[in-house]
Amino acid sequence: MQLNIIKNLGKAALIGAVLIGPSSCTDFLSEQAPSNLTPDNFYTIPDHAEAALASVYADLRFMGDGAGIFSSNWQLLEAMTGTSTTETAQNSDLNNLYGLVHDGNTAHVVNYWNGLYKVIAQANQVIDKVPGITIMPDAQKNKVLGEARFLRASAYFTAVRLWGDIPLVTKPQTASSEDFQPSRAPQESIYKLIVDDLVAAEGAGLAWMDASGRANLAAVKAQLARVYLTMAGFPLSKGASHYKLAADKALEVITYANANPGTINLFPTYEDVHKESTKNRIEHLFMLQYNTSVAGNPMDNMFPNFKPVTYNGPSGTGSTVPTSFFYKSYEAGDLRAKDQEGYFYTTYFTNGNGARFDLGAPYIFKHFNRTANGTSGTAGTRQNNLNVPQIRYAEVLLIFAEAQNELGAPTQAAYDAFKRIRDRAQLTTPAIGTYTQTTFREAVWRERWHELCYEQITWFDMVRLRKVYNEKTNGFDNFVGHVNLSSNQALQEKHLLLPLGRQEMLNNPNLKPQNPGYPN
Repeated sequence: MQLNIIKNLGKAALIGAVLIGPSSCTDFLSEQAPSNLTPDNFYTIPDHAEAALASVYADLRFMGDGAGIFSSNWQLLEAMTGTSTTETAQNSDLNNLYGLVHDGNTAHVVNYWNGLYKVIAQANQVIDKVPGITIMPDAQKNKVLGEARFLRASAYFTAVRLWGDIPLVTKPQTASSEDFQPSRAPQESIYKLIVDDLVAAEGAGLAWMDASGRANLAAVKAQLARVYLTMAGFPLSKGASHYKLAADKALEVITYANANPGTINLFPTYEDVHKESTKNRIEHLFMLQYNTSVAGNPMDNMFPNFKPVTYNGPSGTGSTVPTSFFYKSYEAGDLRAKDQEGYFYTTYFTNGNGARFDLGAPYIFKHFNRTANGTSGTAGTRQNNLNVPQIRYAEVLLIFAEAQNELGAPTQAAYDAFKRIRDRAQLTTPAIGTYTQTTFREAVWRERWHELCYEQITWFDMVRLRKVYNEKTNGFDNFVGHVNLSSNQALQEKHLLLPLGRQEMLNNPNLKPQNPGYPN
């Protein structure tokens, strides 16, 4: 980790110099050469702060970077859930994740650690240096710092759920830093920073929504609700107090949405979830930003293997495809499982815009870009500018329903939030009086599995609940002992955490011991 942090110390300065550039001959002559810029002399004007913050946002896209042949980093959080499988099986690291035999050398594990700590390092730079920019308006400064804190909190939130006790680094590091080789901090300390950062971001003056894709107040509150919900469950097990915090914070977003349905709402159709024209709007509270001029959407590993669903003809890798068991677990009539109308497709158009043909199996449609790939009678643009969802309003409704129910029996407000998800799926929901706290709890969990699938959320539900959806029984198994039908392998206690990367532990002996069950 320390090597990655040092490597990125000057990145923000370089990006700022490139983005800002000289505005006149005089300015150019008075500028320092970019190679002479350092974090100490770079942060002098507001544009520097904005450029540095932009570099933090850019680093979030590590999840879409490659992880060997036919694989991307994001597949780490899908392969282990059991809801997907592979048609190619040509990437040994990805195969190890599907087979639950990953270790500290698995590329996806290593890349996630490096990527998250790179985001943290860049955010630390912004949070440390921006307050010293004296000519920056307070409102702009507060907004930049609030966004940086949201991004740092989000990176730490992912990391602590994946590895448990992890290094807590909040200041820029150099080779002379006292914590250059940091030891692992208790999870409680990590969560305290996460909550503190998000609370600070709440008060930073952010707009409720931001169509440019930057962090906004709705995203901050939704993320805080997520954090409280997670803290209520395993491993911290804070229970009722944090279920109430989660319900209250989610309700703040819901209350605003109810008063401003044109700003925050559920999309009327599932097609809107993956349209370029709806990016950063309405249901999409926060997304990773993609544009082919910088970086194209990274979810193409969900294409079927060598079937002509796009302008490229017979292509695609099929390295993340739904299991038939999970696809068939949707209720009869659930619009989310209907071909090309929900989150799956079983037919498409030859080369993207030709004759319809049968795919022979269900595939994931949730991230499919018709604009780029083509649709019936309309050729695609070949430019996949679709964003990747990180927080949707649908999840806020389900957080509220789950958390409120944990405080007693299901309330009308919790039931109404839950029912909105089912109404869009065109499902009949039993009356509130037919549910007990237990049956409502599992009903909400099922909606989380079916609504939020393939958005890198399900794995974290499995860990915090210590429960896994059983596609055959429609119930929930204990995490330990549940058999992933994608590989017929049982989850073990050790799988609740990832192993630390082997090279990282060699670089920093203070990270020892390795997480239980994995070789050093």
